[in-house]
Amino acid sequence: MQPLLDTIIFGNSIARWLLALLIAGAVMGGVSVWRRVTTHPTRPLAIRTNTFFDDVAVVLAENMAGPIVLLLAIYAGSLILSLPPEARLPMRSGAIILLLLQIGIWGNALLGRWVARYDERNRETNAAGVGTARLISVVARIALYSVVLLLILDNLPGIEITALVASLGIGGIAVALAVQNILSDLFASLSIALDKPFVLGDLIGVGDDVGTVEQIGLKTTRVRSLAGEQLIFSNNDLLGSRVRNFARQERRRVVFSFRVNYSTPPERLRELPALVQALVEAHEGVGFDRAHLLRFDDVGLFYEVVYTVEPADFNRYADIQQAINLAMVERFAATGIGFASLSYPVRFRNIQIRELA
Repeated sequence: MQPLLDTIIFGNSIARWLLALLIAGAVMGGVSVWRRVTTHPTRPLAIRTNTFFDDVAVVLAENMAGPIVLLLAIYAGSLILSLPPEARLPMRSGAIILLLLQIGIWGNALLGRWVARYDERNRETNAAGVGTARLISVVARIALYSVVLLLILDNLPGIEITALVASLGIGGIAVALAVQNILSDLFASLSIALDKPFVLGDLIGVGDDVGTVEQIGLKTTRVRSLAGEQLIFSNNDLLGSRVRNFARQERRRVVFSFRVNYSTPPERLRELPALVQALVEAHEGVGFDRAHLLRFDDVGLFYEVVYTVEPADFNRYADIQQAINLAMVERFAATGIGFASLSYPVRFRNIQIRELA
């Protein structure tokens, strides 16, 4: 009498079917144990250190797709079975496709984890690096998905990948011509990320618009203007413009002018540059450049003063300029120097008075 385990079912003995089932269960059990050990709070110290490479095992374990693992385990068990070639080949192709899908899931998760870690560590100190890392992750994801898709197609029966790649190349040229504006913005964003003419948080000026960079995207850069509205610039147009980055201004050059009356005595006019110089140099971090009586105009004697402020913070400059202006008013009043002012003809003022009356 034939033993029960030697009974043939679909070309394989029951013993071989049981062994295949045991192998599939062992694969599932091994993966389950590995996931539990790797992701458990009491996991080994080797995968609890604060480095990205030690996080790789955790990321891989957390992103194991259950259905894919199950199907791959079944395929592993089927390797010891005697199956017809017409069944073996589709199963092999399906297993490779499933493995490629799992690799794509792992790659996407690893890129996301890397960007999150980099963002967490460099958000406050290196905003430019954070933007570059995000852009690199987007490009890497596109490359990853493209490679995975091509490999999957290569494992599908009846698809010739060489001809497909050639046709995609020709079609890619046509698509590139159709979306060249979008591609130019995409490459411009890559240029911004790598060259770093400005980073998130920088105060920049583009033409007559001034604002703080809020977001550098793949197609546009968003700037919050001083008035409060959001300005949206195309990346390509932005790089083609003359951008002023005030955040990298180390010093501010200040030019201001004033006029005094023609009735001011000549000796007072000679003393004015030295007087203004003393008022300017009284402030820390201010470098005096010059003060000159430049010209005569219809209003009065025109003086121009130039100095520099370090650092270039606008509020600091405004405080210093205000202090200089107030000090000039006090010193001029004390020395009898009068500021020149516009005086309208008496006839014009009388007309206005009559109209108001």
